[in-house]
Amino acid sequence: MLRISKLTDYATVILSYMARNRAQMHAAAEISGVTGIALPTVSKILKVLTRSEVLSSTRGAKGGYVLAQAPDQISVARIISALEGPIALTECSISDDICQQSFTCEIRGNWGLINKAVEAALESVTLADMILPADHPGIEFKIPLQSLYSNPS
Repeated sequence: MLRISKLTDYATVILSYMARNRAQMHAAAEISGVTGIALPTVSKILKVLTRSEVLSSTRGAKGGYVLAQAPDQISVARIISALEGPIALTECSISDDICQQSFTCEIRGNWGLINKAVEAALESVTLADMILPADHPGIEFKIPLQSLYSNPS
């Protein structure tokens, strides 16, 4: 089963709250109170997201955190990568040298193709999409398989 970590899940909750209230500067304590996520966890996530430039921070009494870009410019892939590292379904999706079988593996290229499809799907969903109601009609994600072959990464 493919699964993101609890921290990444919490990050999407935090960012979704911030995206709904984009004009305001947000403090860690406020976010913790609204989302129900423990303050130390919120603080940790905010620091990671700031380092990865998903958020911007301002120090001081009137400081806090804001989205670094508009919600429609922040992809789910970027959020996941900020907390989890590179998106990879298999070890050979990250590096050629990790797997002992990489030189004799006949399906390695296919795993790379699948990895690109998953990454493209996650890139196509933005934070703006995440704050839409779940029953929002008309949202459809199509990834042409041919584009995965011609787009080297």
